[in-house]
Formats: sequence, C-alpha cells, structure tokens
Amino acid sequence: QVQLVESGGGSVQAGGSLRISCAASVDIRSISSSDCMGWFRQAPGKEREGVAAIHTDTKSTSYYADSVKGRFTISRDIAKNTLYLQMNSLKPEDTAMYYCALRAFCSRSSWTTITAYNYWGQGTQVTVSS
Repeated sequence: QVQLVESGGGSVQAGGSLRISCAASVDIRSISSSDCMGWFRQAPGKEREGVAAIHTDTKSTSYYADSVKGRFTISRDIAKNTLYLQMNSLKPEDTAMYYCALRAFCSRSSWTTITAYNYWGQGTQVTVSS
C-alpha cells in the first residue's frame, strides 16, 4: 500500500514563499503505476484543481496551471521518494489545502484529470494573508 504524506504548509503573507513536500512510503520506482506525480489544491467551497504535475522519469517533463506558471516550481527527488512544490510570490487566492497524488501516466492534456490518480495524500494547508 502506497502512502503519500504532505508537509511544509503554513501561513505566509502575500508575496512570500513556501515549499511543500510529499513523501512516498515506498520506492516510487517500484510502483508500476507511478509515472506521474501531481499537486492539487482545494479551497473552501471550490472544486479541487490541478496545480502542477511532473513525470518521474529522467526527463522530468512538468505541467502547470496557468494561474501558477512562473511562480510555482514542481520537482521530485526519486532517490528520496519525495515530491516538492516551491511556491513563490504567493497570493491570497493560493490559499487552499494542497494534496499530492500519483498516477500511472499523464500528458499535457490529461494531467488535471483527478479521477486518474490512484494514490492521494491527506493534504497540507497553505494560507496566504494580504
């Protein structure tokens, strides 16, 4: 059973930065359905939305939501079984619970499909004050 555990959330002022992490309980390379890892977020009263995703192969192709391009950077350390999201120039509208997720495969047109992700973490709260 794969477990994903997020950490690093907190409260910051607008314009600030945070890095959140997602640690997998097993070697990601040992999971047959683990080509793609993603970050999603959900604000109160809103639907969960994709933030970014990255392939776990050596190319590390990544995808971003338009709302975070140029401010957020997704990365992964396969040796540490850990996914990261560096968030800079944070805005109040970035306030949400952030979740990491794992799926077999993703592409530029499909990475935001929530139902395609097989494993999910419990989330870490990010609050940005104005």
